[in-house]
Amino acid sequence: MKRFLILQLRPETDASDAEYASILNRSGLSSDQTHRVRLDREDLPEGLDVADYAGVIVGGGPGCVSDDAATKSPMDARIEATIMGLMPQITALDHPFMGCCYGLGILTAHLGGDVSKAQYGEPVGPSTCRVTQEGAQDPLIAGLDQTFDAFVGHKEAVQALPEGCVHLITSDPCPFQMIRWGQNVYATQFHPEADAKDFEQRINIYKSHGYFPPEDAQKLIDTCHSANVTQPGEILRRFVERYA
Repeated sequence: MKRFLILQLRPETDASDAEYASILNRSGLSSDQTHRVRLDREDLPEGLDVADYAGVIVGGGPGCVSDDAATKSPMDARIEATIMGLMPQITALDHPFMGCCYGLGILTAHLGGDVSKAQYGEPVGPSTCRVTQEGAQDPLIAGLDQTFDAFVGHKEAVQALPEGCVHLITSDPCPFQMIRWGQNVYATQFHPEADAKDFEQRINIYKSHGYFPPEDAQKLIDTCHSANVTQPGEILRRFVERYA
């Protein structure tokens, strides 16, 4: 089978390694079935053709698509430009793509949609999500629970559904939790790869990055460990199963 291209954006090695391990665990992939690229430290191969891969999975990260370009670090700007440079191939081919958190902002920005911090922010931790009528018909979601918890944590959000997209999953604090463009291009606001242990680690790593008051870290960790979050990982597993 073709490999899956895994693009990671986190500059912290412990967070990046844990995220990659969780993607493998939730998706059912083995490391030799993936081509992992840490964009904080390496470039994509020159002339990369996404059609050489079964699909593309983009992990999360501390950057924001909507931040003023003048405030972005050279690394964040390079990472964003690299992924944005792949999006024309992905949408032109309707190539299998799963953008997790940051990937939703990338897809929306590429499609000319509105990503900002204007509204729809939500706290770090579990959030109750609901499958839309269209989502219930989608092959990655059909037959799953119509309401479920997912781990979230972001500063920006999609403000309106981009033209040509289908709204699959919603929540009260942040309506656009999962969307699809075409038939094979997906993105989620929630983290389909994450479990409570992952979020405990990320809360400790990013507690000074403006997501929440640092003194709230332990309370958020406790909330994560008390949640029952399983369905997001099943969505990621189905994505890989469908396109492997």
